[in-house]
Amino acid sequence: MTSSAPRVRVRFAPSPTGYLHVGGARTAIFNWLFAKHMGGDFLLRIEDTDQTRYDEKALVELMADLKWLGLQWVEGPEVGGPHAPYFQSQRLPMYQAAAKTLVAGGHAYPCFCTTERMDELRETQKRNNLPTCYDRRCRTLPPETAQERIAAGEKYTIRLKVPFQGNTVFKDFLRGTIDYQNRILDDMVLLKTDGFPTYHLANVVDDHDMRITHVMRGDEWIPSTPRHVIMYNAFGWEPPTFVHLPVILSPDGGKLSKRKGAASVGDYRDLGYLPETMVNFLSLLGWAPGDDQEFMEMDKLVELFNIEKINAKSAVFDEKKLEWLNGQYFLRRSVEYFLPLVKPMWAAAGIDPNAFSDDYFRTAISLLKDRSKRLPDFVAYGMYFFREPETFDEKSSKKHFGPGSEKLLNTLREALESAPDFETGTLETLYKATAESLGIKGGDLIHPTRLAVSGLPFGPGLFELMHALGREAVVRRLRFAADAIANGQVRTAVTA
Repeated sequence: MTSSAPRVRVRFAPSPTGYLHVGGARTAIFNWLFAKHMGGDFLLRIEDTDQTRYDEKALVELMADLKWLGLQWVEGPEVGGPHAPYFQSQRLPMYQAAAKTLVAGGHAYPCFCTTERMDELRETQKRNNLPTCYDRRCRTLPPETAQERIAAGEKYTIRLKVPFQGNTVFKDFLRGTIDYQNRILDDMVLLKTDGFPTYHLANVVDDHDMRITHVMRGDEWIPSTPRHVIMYNAFGWEPPTFVHLPVILSPDGGKLSKRKGAASVGDYRDLGYLPETMVNFLSLLGWAPGDDQEFMEMDKLVELFNIEKINAKSAVFDEKKLEWLNGQYFLRRSVEYFLPLVKPMWAAAGIDPNAFSDDYFRTAISLLKDRSKRLPDFVAYGMYFFREPETFDEKSSKKHFGPGSEKLLNTLREALESAPDFETGTLETLYKATAESLGIKGGDLIHPTRLAVSGLPFGPGLFELMHALGREAVVRRLRFAADAIANGQVRTAVTA
């Protein structure tokens, strides 16, 4: 970007008809990163001209998802801006005036074909194995005749008058020159009978009015772009730079969908992924900084993002990599970061937050976070910090809670009761001495103890865990497990 180049302005323009798909989120992220990297503006525009599918709840959730990801817009709903309003349903006079301009210039025309005629036309074309498109019946109507029918109150649409001959050529930033023969383009509807524009007219008018310099959107919009270019030329406007982004595929090569698992930003938030993880992960689907870097905080992504390094090839959504990356963020985030996120989750699982101090919650988080991959892991594998286990991992119980194991647990319990303190160093020394005196390996003490105090075969360092739980709780849990073994009443559960 040179000093003479216009300020970069990009937009994310979703339709509020459903959840924010991860593909749409990736588009928003690329636009936001590009704007930040270039010192430009990121706009949010709501394309709500299809009022039959408008969902107010979806709009609220969409904006909440963008904010959760950290993608704050500088112009758009809630913040306003010089090109307000940013809801297309509130900009109808502008589109209607634009459509009239095209008609007056001979680049569009009124069409009086009814829905019934269009349905019959499509059926006839299908029966004859012809492409289903408008046959341009109203294109040759004399303007005077069209105006008379309009004045008589006849319903009509306005269609784009695509040239019969020649080609429409445009340049895609990632794919180079793309050439469409005009004869394969139909005269699409620009303005519907209710006065609302179609996506295509509103898109072009808004991008011009809002001074958008780069249109970054999914590559499914490539077939629509020649029609948009025809409109830009008809208006005498300079088209923006088109950057059509590659599609995101599921691991099996198909399209990402709810049927195949999570597909929305909300799904992954609910599964316990961090917003910075999602931004980092999605930014690498189709883009790379040019080295092997995979973990990048937001400021680093902004620094390195370059649209020249976007790959036009499809990207694969690898959930194993996503989980790994989330774990990397867990390693780097502080206990204080997790406290407001995890404490409510424990409360929702039935733990009284007032029964424990925040310091105790912090201790539990500190011991669990480096071994967790998603936020629910804190609850799934950390309830023993707040509740004494009544069941024990089935597979581990068969190995470590055999006949006579209660004697070993009672020996440990008695040693712990008389220990001078319950610091981790003291506990480690005690276990080492006990193993030597019994002529067994340290693991033969550690594994049964872990199972007895947590119910699980894995977790944080045993001595750190015992110290956090405290002497009374550990002694009580060892006694409970020993009694259950002695009475043949060990209750087991399968651990995920």
